[in-house]
Amino acid sequence: MTTGTLITVAPTGAESAKAEVPALPVTLDELLRTAKECEALGAAVIHVHIRDDAARPTLDPARLRETVAALREGTDLIVQLSSGGAVTDPEASRLAVLDAGPDMASCTMGTVNFGDDVFLNRWEFIVDLHTRMQERGIVPEYEIFDLGHLSALQRLLGKYGPPAGGHVHVDFVMGVPGGMPGTTETLVAAHRMLRDLPEGTTFSATGIGRSTIPVMLASLSTGGHLRVGMEDTVTYAKGRPVESNMQLVARAVGFAQLAQRPPLTTAEARELLGL
Repeated sequence: MTTGTLITVAPTGAESAKAEVPALPVTLDELLRTAKECEALGAAVIHVHIRDDAARPTLDPARLRETVAALREGTDLIVQLSSGGAVTDPEASRLAVLDAGPDMASCTMGTVNFGDDVFLNRWEFIVDLHTRMQERGIVPEYEIFDLGHLSALQRLLGKYGPPAGGHVHVDFVMGVPGGMPGTTETLVAAHRMLRDLPEGTTFSATGIGRSTIPVMLASLSTGGHLRVGMEDTVTYAKGRPVESNMQLVARAVGFAQLAQRPPLTTAEARELLGL
């Protein structure tokens, strides 16, 4: 489906510190307010990381359940929890994210250098995450940090079957130091590799930092969708900090409208993703 654009907002992440980025939504009230604002502008999916009382990244099960419930009650957004957490989170805690009962969850398709750290995703862990989501009817978004991850996804689907809902949707995470660069050439190469995945596979693209705008434009021009938010960039332009997630979603909506691919409603997004 290229007649509309699925817009995902990733408002918080696990990397930025509230002390350094005051606009970052870290409390449940801040997250819920951000979610409502971004939904009103055209976002259909919210990719969620949560923080503890000290604004540190956490995968606390009770907080996750509370967050999912609040977002469901206060918005019509598709709630997608991160199973990646922070790079230091153990596998058991990452798997337990599914217990909060989100609509979707991320499933990263391989290990990648992540700046000075390593984001570890063992094959056995990926299989466990994928099959648990199948059993629970949670739709995955397969996170692709490097081109080889697409081959891993092809292997996963071939051996363990399609995801819950039957539709395959991937997100190209581009521009992470250690992963694939956030360039048009790389996105075109990744897009070509989708031919090896099930017919109808869709993709979003995420540009980290300064690659945000080139990746948005390249994704729209190749029929892809968009993920934006303060998880991925805290700079709106050179020397200009992001004021809110609304600012990033509004820019994405503007680009989508210029491309004559207006934002999908939440109902249209649910149909696209097999929810």
